[in-house]
Parts: sequence; structure tokens; C-alpha cells
Amino acid sequence: MKINKEIRDIILKRLFVTLGVLLFIRVGTFLPVPGINHSDLAFYIQSHSVTRSLVSTFSGKDIFVIGLFTLNIFPYINASILIQLISGFSPKLAKLQKEGDLESKRKIQRLTRLLTLIFAMIQSVTISLYLRQILFNWNFTLAFEITVWLTTGAMIILWLSELITDYGLGNGASLLIYTNIISNLPNLTKAIFIENENNLSIPSKLGIALLLFGSLYGIVFLQEGVRIIPLISSKQLNQVSILSKDSFTENYLPLRLNQAGVMPIILTAAILVVPNYISNLGLLPKFNLPISLESLSFFYWIGYFGLILLFSSFYATIVLNPKDLSDQLQKMAVTIPGVRPGIQTTFYLKQVMKRVTLVGATMLATLVTIPNFIESTFNLTSLNGLSTTSLLILAGVVLDLVREVKNIYYSNVYNNMYQ
Repeated sequence: MKINKEIRDIILKRLFVTLGVLLFIRVGTFLPVPGINHSDLAFYIQSHSVTRSLVSTFSGKDIFVIGLFTLNIFPYINASILIQLISGFSPKLAKLQKEGDLESKRKIQRLTRLLTLIFAMIQSVTISLYLRQILFNWNFTLAFEITVWLTTGAMIILWLSELITDYGLGNGASLLIYTNIISNLPNLTKAIFIENENNLSIPSKLGIALLLFGSLYGIVFLQEGVRIIPLISSKQLNQVSILSKDSFTENYLPLRLNQAGVMPIILTAAILVVPNYISNLGLLPKFNLPISLESLSFFYWIGYFGLILLFSSFYATIVLNPKDLSDQLQKMAVTIPGVRPGIQTTFYLKQVMKRVTLVGATMLATLVTIPNFIESTFNLTSLNGLSTTSLLILAGVVLDLVREVKNIYYSNVYNNMYQ
């Protein structure tokens, strides 16, 4: 009973820290930056369809406030993505990530913070310059002040997210993205079941609900699915005469189906969305295509599917290198039953990883492409705002929270047992 109360107090303390920080961030998001006339901003948004569509995509409504925490965690996300991509081509940075000691983590953390500051400054300057065509009182002094406010807000968000990671429940950056998605769910529900009540029949609503639940089930399966490779140590080999066949499965190497997470979706969207935005802004000339728009949409989703497969395979090799994994197993005097250490282990892991990555990448591409393809084909625009990427993030954050609560429980149980 004493153990249960102690664990409950630890979890509640971490939960209150997390909720308090998230509430503070949500309040700061709506704290307007001084010097910006939001009446001019609201008039401009309502008068320009492209800007209004962009604001609706990110905020879920047709109003937008440039607040202290407007940039949110996105500069840090961009910095983290850039570091992960660079580590695939930089042996020095990859070595720092693989060492995993405290000093290496601090160096990676310092580099990430520096890149976050650079991205925050770039995005703040971009917003400040974009406001030139909106605000009547715009000048370089105001642009500088807006840049300082937004950059400062982004760095405060970074500090608060690290505070959640260290003293709260879950990963701070993931929870902030999770909060942004959850905050848009009421608007999405209203769009599906209230505003389109007369346009959508009951079978259509049931189909949308089944599509969402099916996607969630597939995402959870993809996130939790692993390919287990049994391992045996040199100590077990010396005692192999008294071991049963099932003893080999006590130690194993889990290879996740989805090693890349949402990275392939983010990279694919970043490539494919640029021409569309440029076209909407009127910067590209219009061409009379010899093929229909339906055929063009079909080829678009085929390319979307293929790019996700390509990026999943590429990113999986960055996250987990078969050669490095084989060297680590050899150093620990651990082998795979029936496979010799060294080159054969590397070749075996490479073949298994190719199959696992292909299955996981195909599932990910299917889960992403099919709902969007159905949405665009049958004009089910009600699903706009809740993509498979959002569902993948939601499911991943919830599963991580469950794992962390379990880790807190078991670590306290073991500590009390051996005290």
C-alpha cells in the first residue's frame, strides 16, 4: 500500500507539472505581440482566400492572433529533423549520437538549441516582412520588435518543453504537437457532423468514422509491431546442453516495423506541397494539360505512395545501421542462433531489416495515401485537418505516456524491493 501511494504521488506530481506548463503555453499563444494591429490582420485574412485557407489549416478557424508563442515548437522540430538528416552523412555527428554518454548528449543538445535559435530567427523575420503588406504602421523598428518577440517566445517554448521532458510526463516536444492537434478536434467534429449535416448522408458519416477507427487501429499496430530476433550469449552457449529450446527467446533484438516514425510523411509533404502553394500564390503560369485532373490526381497519389516508401527505407538506415548493430553484438559476446558473428550477422540483419522496413513502409504509405485518396476522389473535405500524420502522432504520444507510467511503476517497485 505504501508503494502504491508513493508511485501515485510521483505520477501526480509529474502530471501537474506537465498540465501547468501546457496551460501556460496555451495562454501565451493568445497573448498578442505589441505593435501589431490585429484588426488590420483580420481584415486582410478575410479579404484574401489563400491566406484565409492557410490560417484555417493551421488554426482551425478564420481568425489568427500573432502571439508570443506563435512559432510554438516548430523551430525545434525543424532543428531536430535537420540534425537527424545530417547525422546520416556526417560520421562525427553520427558517432556522437551513438555514444550516448552524458557529454555527447550535451553536445547534441547545444547544437540543437543553436539550430532552433537560427530557425526561430528565420521564421520570425519571414513573418515580420510578410506583415509589411498588411499593417499600415509597419516600419523596420516594428519588424525588429516582432522578430525579437517571436524568437524569444520560441526559445521559451524550447525551455518549457525540456522542463516537461525532465520533470513531467512524456516528451515535451511531442506533447506540444499533441496539444495543437487535440485543440483542433472540436472544430473538426463541428465541420463533419454539424456544418455538413445536410450534405453528408448517414452511410457517409459511418464510412468516415470507420475510416478513422481503421486508420487508428492500423497506426497502433504499426507503432507497436516488432520483428523479434532471438539472441544467445556466450555464457548460454557454454550451458547449451542444459538449455531448452525456449531459452533462446529470453534475450532478443526487437526491430520495429516503423523505424522512421512520421519523418517520411513530413519529407514527402515538404516536397509535394511546395508547387501547390506556389501555384495558389499565382507565381506559376497556368498550362493547358493534355490529361484530365482526375488522372493527374491519381498520378499525384502514386508519387506520394512511392516517396513515402523511398524515404522510409532511407531513414530506417539512418536510425539503425546493421554494421554498427553487428559490431555492438560482437562486443557484448552475443550472437544470433545459427548465424556467425561478423560479416554473416551484418548480412543477416541487413536482409531482415529490408523485409521489415518494406512491410512497415508499405503499411505507412497505405495508411497515409488511401484516406487522402478517398477524401480527394469523393470530395470528403470534412477530413481536412486530421490527417494520418496527426493520428500517428496522437497514437504515438499516448503509447509513450503509457510506457513511461509503466516504467515509473516498475522502477519504484524494484527500488523498494532491494532497499
